[in-house]
Amino acid sequence: MDHELPYYPYSTYLKNKYGEKVYKLPVNLPVSCPNRMTGRGCDFCAESGTGFEAMDSRISVKEQLEKTRVLIEHRYHAHKFIAYFQNYTNTFLPLDQFKQYMEEAAECSHIVEISVSTRPDCISKEYLDILKDINRMYKTDITIELGLQTANYHTLLQINRGHTLAEFIDAVLSVKKYGFELCAHVILNLPGDTLSDVIETAKILSSLGVNIVKAHSLYIAKNTVLCESYEKRSISLCSKDEYLERLTVFLEYLDSRIAVERLFSRVPEKDSVFCNWGYSWWKLRDELLDSMRKDGRYQGRKFAYLGGARLKNAGFI
Repeated sequence: MDHELPYYPYSTYLKNKYGEKVYKLPVNLPVSCPNRMTGRGCDFCAESGTGFEAMDSRISVKEQLEKTRVLIEHRYHAHKFIAYFQNYTNTFLPLDQFKQYMEEAAECSHIVEISVSTRPDCISKEYLDILKDINRMYKTDITIELGLQTANYHTLLQINRGHTLAEFIDAVLSVKKYGFELCAHVILNLPGDTLSDVIETAKILSSLGVNIVKAHSLYIAKNTVLCESYEKRSISLCSKDEYLERLTVFLEYLDSRIAVERLFSRVPEKDSVFCNWGYSWWKLRDELLDSMRKDGRYQGRKFAYLGGARLKNAGFI
């Protein structure tokens, strides 16, 4: 836990791991998503995906990494980087293509880690074997990022996520066998979800031993199913204050050893019809920190529910 913050920040996690600041370099591949192949995809997903900061996917992996590295290195004097395959489903590729892209990233100078963002239902032994070979050959760390969004499988069905909680659990267990680190994405204010769902999501991530979590506040991208529902006023969104409370409770139930990479969504204003209640993400962060410090709340404060908690409470052990 960072003594200056009431949660364990990802920046500290990376500094502890690599001994210095490390920055992510987004890479955009010419891939799609299986959920889009059979329809419009998840209700919240825009046509362009989520790679707002990435370059054109037609540019080679090496060129994308080198161009972005030069900019970040000059601005922040950084020397170590993570190749972040961010947009869409980056394992939804033929095996030979996937291997080629991963090797191209590993061969770039200053890349100490490869982070692959994908879906829980797009994890298999064959792809993990390729990543393990790269890990051994290039001494490059591997992180898998999985979008869970919520532990409420009714909500997952409602937003057309295309997988349930079971596939997420299966994917996490598969990744853990390879010793890779794992990051989970969650949205804490999906329509239909309650505070109980937020707590259960934190409990499941903690019990599965994920290493990193990205908490997103729901934004509504243009030209999406969710956008249509929002404009028709057929869905309701929680207030800013309620989201801050949900986020605080989520952190309280989250294992303090899990690094927190994100607390709020960040999306260009031109691409959305709703994001962060009209506030900048850093103002929301400051409000969250002020509130948590004032009330003495912190990550892991309520992490006492695993390992036979009832037996401990009864004094039997």
